[in-house]
Amino acid sequence: METVMRMVEKQENMRVPEELVPYCPACGDPMSMNLRCDDTFVEDGSWHEASLRYAEFIRRTSGKKVLFLELGVGMNTPVIIKYPFWRMTAENSDAFYLSINLENSLCPDEIRNRALCIRADISSAI
Repeated sequence: METVMRMVEKQENMRVPEELVPYCPACGDPMSMNLRCDDTFVEDGSWHEASLRYAEFIRRTSGKKVLFLELGVGMNTPVIIKYPFWRMTAENSDAFYLSINLENSLCPDEIRNRALCIRADISSAI
């Protein structure tokens, strides 16, 4: 956490100074965030186990009262969280969708009567 805070403090124009970027001890390449945006995304055993737990939760809550709480999800990969939450809310009349995001707090008209979109900093909103 200390390293990340130092990066945030020293960044300029949304760029971290090169000397603060951590490097992989195995290959020496600069470390990067684990985002589904390029070929560096890691889908290891733990990721697959979490995916199975999530699928089981979705199966168990299908048709039941459920809150789809979306915190800080942007439009980088909306097909992972945002669009499925919208679809599952539309398909389940007992579901409610809540989004808190500085920029991308939105929802389709089809679920607007069972949704709340808050455009704010998450820590302030909660």
